[in-house]
Amino acid sequence: MGILQRLSKALGISRDMDIEEYMDTVELENVDVLHEAADFYVKPVALESEEDTKVIENELRQRNIILLNLSPMSRNTAKLKSIVANLKGFVTKIDGDIARIDNDKILLTPAKVKIVKSRKKA
Repeated sequence: MGILQRLSKALGISRDMDIEEYMDTVELENVDVLHEAADFYVKPVALESEEDTKVIENELRQRNIILLNLSPMSRNTAKLKSIVANLKGFVTKIDGDIARIDNDKILLTPAKVKIVKSRKKA
């Protein structure tokens, strides 16, 4: 029995349904069938509006790490600076950390997760 057949049987898929068809279904959108559930996740978030800060703060409260893409908001630099300042304040308040990865990406961590910001010399 091949791995796809065993996986299909374990997931309760009938022989009539193709595994590719099953993997594309909406009900499995947030399910990772190949790995066990993790305690915390690294989640990419695109900053498209000020409302996204609520999502980011909620994820940080759940102890997830956020890889924030600033590109969608880069045209409005005043608003972007304000949002990043607010996020920095929030992260500091929860004892997390924040660091710029490059011009378009920021890493935000939850409580008691710190980012090493200095590089070791070779």
